[in-house]
Amino acid sequence: MYTRGLSQANIVVSLAFGYGGLVQLLAGMWEMAVGNTFGATALSSYGGFWLAFAIVLTPGFGIGKALEVTDAEGRITDETALLNSMGLFLMGWFIFTTILLICTLRSTVAFFLLFFFLDLTFLLLGISYLVRPNGGQYVAVQKAGGLFGFLAGFAAWYNALAGLVDNSNSFFIVPVAHFPWSPTGRSRRSKTQRELA
Repeated sequence: MYTRGLSQANIVVSLAFGYGGLVQLLAGMWEMAVGNTFGATALSSYGGFWLAFAIVLTPGFGIGKALEVTDAEGRITDETALLNSMGLFLMGWFIFTTILLICTLRSTVAFFLLFFFLDLTFLLLGISYLVRPNGGQYVAVQKAGGLFGFLAGFAAWYNALAGLVDNSNSFFIVPVAHFPWSPTGRSRRSKTQRELA
């Protein structure tokens, strides 16, 4: 989002390798061990996304350099291949996230919003690389993608808090708003109707 004048993703590399990559990948494996297929698929896949993203951003791997065209003095003259590659990479994750978004329709509003915001993040960031009105990245769309990424991060932490707190360790419960058609929403609705009868 270019907040506080930051335009380079350098600090993201360490987080992408460590927290976003390794920790999510491990969490996905633990989810598989307890039989949560959705959690295992989502966490492992996004762990893989962050590891792949970190590899692309790490100069030692030379991926960005291999996709750039430079002149005899080493100045970048054409980034089209790099921008198109990043755009297609992010669009692939948009498609995957859309599939997971559909799977959240029977859960909670909070969980749905997490994947909805994440889906918009991938879509807008992908567009920002693929649609280049002045030859470079579409900054306004990139900033909008960053904003939805921020909202996705907030929703992820909100869902994490909702999953952690209960009557044994907290004085409050975090509301997650079950969809009326979800199993929990239907059971709560039918229980209320019986109590009224």
